[in-house]
Amino acid sequence: MTPIQELFNRAIEPLPAIEEASFASHFDRFADRQVVLLGDGSHGTSEHYRARAEITKRFIERHGYTIVAVEADWPDAELIDRYVRLRPSSAQSSEPFKRFPTWMWRNCEMRDLIQWMRKWNETRPPDRRVGFYGLDLYSMSVSIQSVIDYLNRVDPAAAKEAKKRYSCLDPWVDDPAAYGLAALRGMRDCELFVTQMLSDLLKKRLDYIENDVLDGEEYESGKQNAFLVRDAERYYKAMYWSSASSWTLRDTHMFDTLVRLLQHCSPSKSGPNPPSNCKAIVWAHNSHVGDARYTSMGLHRGELNIGQLCREHLGHKHVAILGCGTHTGTVAAAHEWDGDLEIMTIRPSRPDSWEMIAHKAGVSRFLLDLRHGHIDPALHRALSAENRLERFVGVIYRPDTERLSHYSQAFMHGQFDGYIWFDCTEAIKPLRDDQSVITPGASKIDLSGI
Repeated sequence: MTPIQELFNRAIEPLPAIEEASFASHFDRFADRQVVLLGDGSHGTSEHYRARAEITKRFIERHGYTIVAVEADWPDAELIDRYVRLRPSSAQSSEPFKRFPTWMWRNCEMRDLIQWMRKWNETRPPDRRVGFYGLDLYSMSVSIQSVIDYLNRVDPAAAKEAKKRYSCLDPWVDDPAAYGLAALRGMRDCELFVTQMLSDLLKKRLDYIENDVLDGEEYESGKQNAFLVRDAERYYKAMYWSSASSWTLRDTHMFDTLVRLLQHCSPSKSGPNPPSNCKAIVWAHNSHVGDARYTSMGLHRGELNIGQLCREHLGHKHVAILGCGTHTGTVAAAHEWDGDLEIMTIRPSRPDSWEMIAHKAGVSRFLLDLRHGHIDPALHRALSAENRLERFVGVIYRPDTERLSHYSQAFMHGQFDGYIWFDCTEAIKPLRDDQSVITPGASKIDLSGI
């Protein structure tokens, strides 16, 4: 046994089954942080979803967290938020999470958490209900329509101006990636129009208050959709310039959205820093939450991510980052973007990976606490010296080119504050076409079409 393996084996803490009541209590040590980021090693692994769900429930019940923010588009997540917080329905009638990859959020594991959040909120006053929010920026066309719909209700003249400005993007609403190519070729650049629209909406807030048409939640959603359109316009242009800059723009948008959520949950607080009494749980892939400065993303490609931004801007002591990993099993994924969902077998970990170190520990489930003051200094030094690979599986899995497609260098000790391990895992359970994320008939609000 190598020295690092021996140190690693001594440091891990075996975990009970996820279904046991004591499972989530092992994570109470991280609950003093304002933001807890919960990563997954793939977007199709049941244990990663169920573990995060149990941790989320406990942190809501015992530790006062009121924000659940996920790697999903704002308009889709808002339909869920309206349901779990008993908010009025919106003009948007489409079912949430219907674009590729549908299974990422349309699965049984996620539905169970959504139902739990609804029941939790039913017995609480509106200002203490837990919200469900999307951090991502792939909903440009839906967000454009959401801004216009909001302004039609409160400011028809501004809605007319919004239609005019956003019309610059009309040719590409069905294929926004093509807009970036058109901008690169000098055919069109809509940045000024979407920026002006956002600026006007921000300036109008006081007018809406004075005219008694400002609904706090509806305005915040309209504002967030306007931010999303602006950031998405920049993102699709950056895709054709640099993958590093487009990744950074996307994760910066996710971080900025999170900060706005923290600020909104305590409007009496002002200033650039979010109030410390608001606490958020973030669900995203390990590649987004694990501090990029300790992976090839930051070390070699100049990319940053939401985990790094949270540590840098909110302060390391206010942020906890937990990653999830696995050795083998099955996963729900596609071979190509926009491809069909398949249940695939995950190849056993590579010998030169952190996953193999975890597998050789011989424990089916464990937590490794990587925080300074909690980790054995000898293990910390060993982890710092080891140049190992980590596996990243998203919604795409290509076993035949796994080394090139899914492994990247990472220093686990800096990337995460804690590492959650499941040696053998199963694929998530996607909802059938006739099933809904929201159980039909369970809502007291109009959810026809959901």
